[in-house]
Amino acid sequence: MDFVGAYSSGNISYLLKGFLVTLEVAFISIILSFVIGSLLGIFRYAKIPVFSKIVAVLVEAIRNLPLILIIFFTYFALPEVGIKMGVMTAAIAALTIFESAMISEIVRSGLNSIEKGQIEASRSSGLNYVQTMWHIILPQALKRMIPPLVSQFISLLKDTSLAVIIALPELLRNAQGIYSGPKGGNQIIPIIIMVALMYFVVNYALSLLSRALEKRLDTTHKKDKGRNKFQGNNQEVLPSNLS
Repeated sequence: MDFVGAYSSGNISYLLKGFLVTLEVAFISIILSFVIGSLLGIFRYAKIPVFSKIVAVLVEAIRNLPLILIIFFTYFALPEVGIKMGVMTAAIAALTIFESAMISEIVRSGLNSIEKGQIEASRSSGLNYVQTMWHIILPQALKRMIPPLVSQFISLLKDTSLAVIIALPELLRNAQGIYSGPKGGNQIIPIIIMVALMYFVVNYALSLLSRALEKRLDTTHKKDKGRNKFQGNNQEVLPSNLS
């Protein structure tokens, strides 16, 4: 195994170039899928007649398809009906379509986890449905959705490697270009180790972020619970003292 040759400045630079493409595709796909997936999840939660059922059918259909099939569809099938996209655009479109369906389920589950009584209380206080969702339900649901959303974003970053099948010049594609060269026979393992390390660093950082956010939210919940208990004890003690 030629570790010295594999980790030459030229190879590292080439891998980093591919990794930047991976991060760019992942970042754009995360933003788009979060926005679209959130809207789809809210539409399903709102149970709009007919429309919500159509959204549910589309979401379930996409969720039960392999991502690689969606990538093939966006890059090879859509041009047959006049929709032509570049490699990067096709990869982003496929990832956005697939991840939007996944995120919509996370959003819908998060909204369903909020007690229905809060909606009734908000409506009775004079807030309309949109105001109730924006000011009361969504802020609470978002806190509960953060850990699964981060996990889904980690999966999205790893799924960018599937775009190698349409020759997207991302990290894995560039790695193949190195160890498939005339001098790359002894560099396969070192290159794969480096690729794995790059993926690991970013994904592990996201995992730590998810754990920190989850711990912080749990801590906040415990503090609120303790504060309410303390206030309840005071309410029980004060009347007896006054008497």
